[in-house]
Amino acid sequence: MNLASLDLNLLVSLDALLQQRSVTRAAAQMGLSQPALSASLARLRRHFGDELLSRVGNEYRLTPLAVQLRELARIALSGVERVFTAQPGFDPASSTREFTLLVSDYVVAVLGDTVAGLLAEEAPHTRLRLSAHSPAIVDRAEQALLTADLLFLPPGFFTDLSRRDLYRDEWVCVVAADNPVVDAGLAVGDLETLPWVATYHGPTASTPAARQMRMLGIEPQVQVVTESFLTVPALVSGSDRIALLQRRLVDLLPLNTGIRALPCPFDAGPLIEAMWWHPVFDDDPEHAYLRDLVSRAARLAVGEQSAGIHPVDGDRNDK
Repeated sequence: MNLASLDLNLLVSLDALLQQRSVTRAAAQMGLSQPALSASLARLRRHFGDELLSRVGNEYRLTPLAVQLRELARIALSGVERVFTAQPGFDPASSTREFTLLVSDYVVAVLGDTVAGLLAEEAPHTRLRLSAHSPAIVDRAEQALLTADLLFLPPGFFTDLSRRDLYRDEWVCVVAADNPVVDAGLAVGDLETLPWVATYHGPTASTPAARQMRMLGIEPQVQVVTESFLTVPALVSGSDRIALLQRRLVDLLPLNTGIRALPCPFDAGPLIEAMWWHPVFDDDPEHAYLRDLVSRAARLAVGEQSAGIHPVDGDRNDK
């Protein structure tokens, strides 16, 4: 295929059509007339030999090919935008860029306000988008990080992405404040008899501490699964359930949550929070600025010593 013969405007039209699933809404998003975008849709249909949008009743539905193209078009368009907005240097004070971070609510609670505050001070015209990550996003992280800037997860999940470690934390077990184990002391046996609230529980989705527990032969009885750390206290309070949470998050919770934090009766290992990105952005000036800002935010939010992680003092690529 001769790329020089392709009209890149069709990529913009394709992305809008597949995202909006409507010629009318896509045309409004692009600031075009409906007939103009209908003409672009006709060209796209001829190019792909596929309807892309098929009318069912009063709405359009994506064809199987269009479903495949939806994310590919967004990634390709994001790449084109990055190419044509690239500059020799990066001036935070004049930038209007949107930075996208894929995060858990735990990271938002610990770092979110500090990152937002630094950006507001140094790059007041930029926008910060905090998007919740999920097991599905983690499973396709390399693709996701072509359109998002950073993904926050502990080490051990990826081998082909660049990362910088940010700060240390520790895992604690949380139970209801009136659970008898508070007075008796938590034992390994309790971990197998008490029902669990598990976070990100699945074949490829788990916290490092939960994986460590299973490696030690401790099999929890999972009663509730949640993909939000901040929902755990309400699911534990007033019940006989148990869960694992990060110490820094527990320390940020209100005093009346009805839970108690107890030391883990097994070696849960340290928790290291890291930011990950696609290696294609290793030398990108604006991306390097964002990474530096997040590192500074970690030092401000958790303290210099806690954020001074050895041996990762700078960027690394774990290929």
